[in-house]
Amino acid sequence: MKIAVDCHVPFLLAHGGVQIQVEQTLAALQRQGIEAFPLPWWDDAGSPDIIHFFGRPNQAYANLVRQKKIRLVIADLLTSQGSRTSLQRLPFRLLSGLDRLAGGRIRSRLGWTVYDRADCCVCLTSWEAFLIRTMYGASRARLEVVPNGVEGIFLAATGNFPRADHLVTTVTITQRKRVLELVEAAALARVKVRIIGKPYQDRDPYFLQFLESVKRSQPWVDYVGPVEDRAKLAEEYNQAAGFVLLSAMESQSLSALEAAACGCPLLVSDLPWARTTFGSQASYCPITSATQTAGHLGAFYKKIAQAPRFQNVLSWDQVCQRLADIYKSLL
Repeated sequence: MKIAVDCHVPFLLAHGGVQIQVEQTLAALQRQGIEAFPLPWWDDAGSPDIIHFFGRPNQAYANLVRQKKIRLVIADLLTSQGSRTSLQRLPFRLLSGLDRLAGGRIRSRLGWTVYDRADCCVCLTSWEAFLIRTMYGASRARLEVVPNGVEGIFLAATGNFPRADHLVTTVTITQRKRVLELVEAAALARVKVRIIGKPYQDRDPYFLQFLESVKRSQPWVDYVGPVEDRAKLAEEYNQAAGFVLLSAMESQSLSALEAAACGCPLLVSDLPWARTTFGSQASYCPITSATQTAGHLGAFYKKIAQAPRFQNVLSWDQVCQRLADIYKSLL
């Protein structure tokens, strides 16, 4: 069984969760003895049995794959779509309804029929599976829910380390992560927060504004910068009292899963991806002003000893065991 992995955004252009997801999936598949490799666009020799595409390919791509008699698995991250309100999703549902009257032409022109043409769509949460059916009208798509995993270094932690008096967050410093709101809320609530991460560009205006806000928010906010060493990152989670993530859009946060594996209580934005992932085993904060967020942050920190902890984090090996079963069923 040969599995070729393809991705819609080169890692050089945008670091983040997708890169970790792809790299860890490849490594875990290879540990299971499966021949898995990046799709070589420069080489037409040989042919994989399955292409696992991270993102949403266009219709022409899917058609070419089918012509070659290769199976196509799509793992699309519905980050922005999954964070929209029911009213914001309504136009998509109306278009899907009109498409039935138009004989499928509308969805085809918009590229939505690619979900139906794929042999399988792997979703991180049941919420994403619901969106593919209701927003994009993919009634014939085969949908499988397989969550993200974490590396063994995070699962190896016992969670019994002496905890410090600060919260931690690991994010890309960009607007949709609402890091500025977190900095302001931490200062208002007088709660210590360590921020780990980097921007897409060092001269990004949002990042420069963030640095100024960090200076004004001393001593409550400590910006650590990026932590590339995964063992060091696990130490950061193990030493923190809890983890906070206030982003406006996510598909399924890898950093939240890593922190949970290390025993951190979680405070995350009250969005459907989080509810379907963590259920009652996390605390939630609405997307609101920094002043109101400060109230939720302070309340979470005050009762952090009693805060719930998420217990169901999978390893990447467990995730890829599920993927391998899906691959075998397609062949």
